[in-house]
Amino acid sequence: MPRYSFSASYSPVGDLLVVSICLVMFILMLFSYNRRTSSFRIFLVTVATLVVACYADVAFNMLATLHKERFLPIVKVMRCVYHASLFIIFFLFVLYIGDVTQLNQKRRLRNTLIAGLILLVVVGVDVYDTVRGTSVVMGDDRLSFQSRGVFFYGYVAYVALILVLMTAVRKRLYRRVMLGFYGTMAMSFVVLLVQGAHGQSSFTAATFLYPMIGMFYIMHASPYDAAIGAIDSRGLEDTVKYNLENRKEFGFLSLYMHAFDEEGKSLPTHLQATIRRFATDFFRGAMLFQVGKGHWMLIYPIARNRNHEKRTKAMLDAFQAEYRLFQYDYKIVVGKSIDEVSRRNEYASFIRDIHRTIPENTVYTVGPEDVKRFNSNEYVLRELEDIYKKRDLNDPRVLVYCQPVLNIRTGRYDTAEALMRLKLERTGLVYPDRFIPLAEEYGYIHVLTEIILNKTCRQVRRLMEQHYAVTRVSINVSVLELKLERFCEDITRVIRRNDIPGEKIAIELTESMTDSDFILMKDKISQLKEQGIKFYLDDFGTGYSNLERIMGLPFDIIKFDRSLVVACSASERSHRIVNGLANMLAQLDYAVLFEGVETAGDETMCEGMSASYLQGYKYSKPVPIEKLAEYFEKEAA
Repeated sequence: MPRYSFSASYSPVGDLLVVSICLVMFILMLFSYNRRTSSFRIFLVTVATLVVACYADVAFNMLATLHKERFLPIVKVMRCVYHASLFIIFFLFVLYIGDVTQLNQKRRLRNTLIAGLILLVVVGVDVYDTVRGTSVVMGDDRLSFQSRGVFFYGYVAYVALILVLMTAVRKRLYRRVMLGFYGTMAMSFVVLLVQGAHGQSSFTAATFLYPMIGMFYIMHASPYDAAIGAIDSRGLEDTVKYNLENRKEFGFLSLYMHAFDEEGKSLPTHLQATIRRFATDFFRGAMLFQVGKGHWMLIYPIARNRNHEKRTKAMLDAFQAEYRLFQYDYKIVVGKSIDEVSRRNEYASFIRDIHRTIPENTVYTVGPEDVKRFNSNEYVLRELEDIYKKRDLNDPRVLVYCQPVLNIRTGRYDTAEALMRLKLERTGLVYPDRFIPLAEEYGYIHVLTEIILNKTCRQVRRLMEQHYAVTRVSINVSVLELKLERFCEDITRVIRRNDIPGEKIAIELTESMTDSDFILMKDKISQLKEQGIKFYLDDFGTGYSNLERIMGLPFDIIKFDRSLVVACSASERSHRIVNGLANMLAQLDYAVLFEGVETAGDETMCEGMSASYLQGYKYSKPVPIEKLAEYFEKEAA
């Protein structure tokens, strides 16, 4: 075997190290998830081109040291390939920046033309000089080449172009990302300077590697959750897009556990192991995505899982066996890719929409009606977003209906509950059970509350001006709103704007189950009660209500839910329990209101259980607030 001695100014170690790092990156990309974007494809070509450049550099220097003229044509080719590859990498850098920052076509074309022109000039001159042979020098120990400095000038031109381009797009990139790229480029310059000072040429290719490592780490690093193998939501969007573009059908299983939807709540180790196993054991080519806190989605290619129905059943059976061990509430949604949802890339929203309609511990299979409902809800959501952005307290799309409440002591209707409706062009009247969850989820609820409060206050003022006996009208408020710093200020401002006393308005709240919400609720209630506003505890008996919490909050009225009225009619035992609770609360100076009173029997029963107020269809269905005057009586002169 011949021995090759390289000149003092070059060692193959630098190039071979770069090749090994590039191969490591390829291995990591092979065994990790990578978004299949156009920028990622450019990145792959860039890395491959750098490997070609390194091998060309090693071959060029190895053959040059043999000092044999018969190798001269190959030496020339390797030199040209080496230089051309490096400048092609520069050209790809320009394409990559334009793609990542999503420059418009005009600016991207201009940058591409400039970069292409530099590439043609530099490579053209270099090939011309090399092929003509005028730059070849037969030294004592190797073939060497004299240069007009075209490589240096081309290098400087490309670096200047990239710096200008990076500066121009700085507002399109996160600042830390920009600093990361600048840092890798600075390191490249330092290595070039040190190399030049020592008459070296071994690490030129390495200076091209550093920005690539930056690209790989910052832009294409694997977003896996190492514990369970889940990929983040960006990966889901990219996978859906890839399957749609390539017309590949896929199936999905979605798992949601609300117990882990809270900030800082992590999965127990045994549950991590369960989800990790499910992601790999049942479907070929499946990928697991973390859609949100406590929400995961498994996607598998149907082409590789022809018996996917059988596999799905096996997985669900295994899940049920595990469920008996961990006992966390869940919602599972099963389905196949839907072109309409894929085109909009909205599977996370689509599944969340289904979650709102199914009970806990349910396995639900997606059907065509779910897409129709989702489309309709998306329209409602867009309208809610528009209402939120406009913040018009008189927005005509928000209607106020009222249900009169009977005061047993006076035998008159002097209070009412304001209820919200939406009236939209495409759907007509929309009821709260459909839009309130959307408004809460997307943060639009407080604006709706301000609108209904403003319209309620305006009508109360009119009734007062017409001398109707109005004790108060209540509005429903979401506990989520109490977390807003300006909540009390906003409520007070709207009431004062309409020039009515605070005691004419009441706020209905549903008790929260969390300690933090309990403390927050107590503070906000106390602040607003100073303005005379009354407070109702709504839906008592349906959720997590407990007497200790109730007595710790300064409520004025406790509303017993319709379900308790029904239970009292069906069971003597339930009747005694509800009667005891109502009597106790009345003795503690709470007013008791029974809602859902529909018959004379309901009325008689509730009157015998310390009721102060009755509300329900026996007296009136919800009516437009403008019709309250038909129920209220005018005050005596």
